[in-house]
Amino acid sequence: MIAVNSSPAGADRDAALVVATFGRQVLVETRAGERIRCQTRGKKSDLVVGDRVRWEPTGDGGVITAMLERRNLFFRQDEWRTKSFAANLGQLLVLVAVDPPFSESQLARALIAAREADVPAFIGLNKIDLPGVAQARARLAPYVAMGVPVVEFALKAKLANVPAAAEAAARESLLPLLLDRTTLVLGPSGMGKSTLINRFVPGAEAQVGEVSRALQAGKHTTTRTTWYWLDEAHRGALIDSPGFQEFGLRQVEPRQLASLMPDFAAHSGACRFSNCTHLREPGCAVRAAAEAGRISASRMRIYAELHEELSRKTW
Repeated sequence: MIAVNSSPAGADRDAALVVATFGRQVLVETRAGERIRCQTRGKKSDLVVGDRVRWEPTGDGGVITAMLERRNLFFRQDEWRTKSFAANLGQLLVLVAVDPPFSESQLARALIAAREADVPAFIGLNKIDLPGVAQARARLAPYVAMGVPVVEFALKAKLANVPAAAEAAARESLLPLLLDRTTLVLGPSGMGKSTLINRFVPGAEAQVGEVSRALQAGKHTTTRTTWYWLDEAHRGALIDSPGFQEFGLRQVEPRQLASLMPDFAAHSGACRFSNCTHLREPGCAVRAAAEAGRISASRMRIYAELHEELSRKTW
């Protein structure tokens, strides 16, 4: 285990930034911009990308001596394990696409995890040049209504046949939201995460190779989270994360769930019973709002599925 120093993240002048991890090895970046491979003490490392740490030099790199207190930690938790994505985030970008169709359940889970971790979040809808964009917009309408920002764009993996105006429009819609922030990019495979990273971080693929060589980790795969500066001036950063097919929320208590869903929270205070589950109790303001069309049927279904899942905890 790494000792935790109570100084807030970023407050320690000598702190280094964790930009990649691989087992008990971490790659840290000093304030001078030097990247150094460090070992962690003990059999297990709890460090994640975005952590601020203290370290000491050794003959072949360095060793981590302490981790500064985190501002936040974004993670998912299922019945068997916890998967931490990154720490000290400024915001979360949940990337979805017109095609392949996105899972609204996975989108909802990511947004709930972000609210539980107190990380602001917005949605990026990619591939809006494809047929089916109207259906994708309709599926995102409940999130727009509850105040989640949605940004639309069409990023292409290959620029050869992409009109300059279309590429400029994509950059203009996203770049102002990314500058001066640390953004975790999250989404299932096929949504365009790699394209986004490569488009906004020149030389990202080369950086992947450098990180792999520094950590002696072999070929980079999508199982590792990596930090990228947006530009040489370090005006913001993107954190690339592995794609996922499941997103557990075992860190959330069933009674806490509605408070983490803005459309439910807007009505739950008016329920007849303070411990209303919003499933079957009389006088439920949430169900009344759903019947009046103020909460979508899909959101009610997702809530019921999640409540049942979280109520089955075995520990």
